[in-house]
Amino acid sequence: MPKMKTHKGSQKRFKKTGSGKLKRAHAYTSHMFAHKSQKQKRKLRKSAMVSSGDFKRIKTMLPYK
Repeated sequence: MPKMKTHKGSQKRFKKTGSGKLKRAHAYTSHMFAHKSQKQKRKLRKSAMVSSGDFKRIKTMLPYK
């Protein structure tokens, strides 16, 4: 059986943590910051974990990660 191909878009967006979870960045961080509160902008800076519902789907796109 041939090797599976890694989904390159997913490879750039997700990182694997030491415990095996997937780390992701928040959305809404590219522009239009004038109307966002400082609290919202501060929370968007930090990374988040992939939800359990999406984990299996994303894991198949990253077979060797």
